[in-house]
Amino acid sequence: MKCDKRAMLLYAVTDRAWTGRQSLYEQVEAALKGGVTCVQLREKELDDESFLAEAIRIRALCKAYDALFFINDNVEIAMKCKADGVHVGQKDMQAAQVRQIVGGDMLIGVSVHSVEEALEAVKNGADCLGAGAVFSTSTKADTSVLPKEVLRDICAAVDIPVVAIGGIGKNNIAQLSGTGVDGVALVSAIFGAADIEGECRVLCRLSEEMVHGGKQEENIQ
Repeated sequence: MKCDKRAMLLYAVTDRAWTGRQSLYEQVEAALKGGVTCVQLREKELDDESFLAEAIRIRALCKAYDALFFINDNVEIAMKCKADGVHVGQKDMQAAQVRQIVGGDMLIGVSVHSVEEALEAVKNGADCLGAGAVFSTSTKADTSVLPKEVLRDICAAVDIPVVAIGGIGKNNIAQLSGTGVDGVALVSAIFGAADIEGECRVLCRLSEEMVHGGKQEENIQ
């Protein structure tokens, strides 16, 4: 299954820490209305039954808005809810193991922090990569910042979509122009916003300018 680069433009990673005034479902729908092209459901605390019930609802929501739907880490939940994909980190199951379990119809995303990790992920069957953290982030305190040059090298080394992640917001998206990334993955910049739909409209436009502006620069060179 080939991953469409356009689906990586604005990639929302959920975080229950920002719920309160709205439920997670309402937040995701607002993000989708604002132009989010992919949603990754990330749950570390929910029991499997609650996680699956939530995954089924949000998968249906993503389908209605024609957005890709990924599950973070949990391969079993991804299969049960018929997600479009599953995303794993370097400390989780290897992409090759995931592929053996899910078969050829599910997308596999892998977090990478170097060209070596990126090439290994592709060799093991990854369909898309999350590279970062590109800026300092409070979401993962133990993560070091990935130099822009390394991000550029990762994008040049692989022929699958790469999305930048970590500390990205509307004030620094433009700094990623020219790196070759196909989009940005955001957590607090989306779900911590007072007006999620409105914020996503702005973020979507900025991400598009960053991606296409960068491609134009490459062509000129």
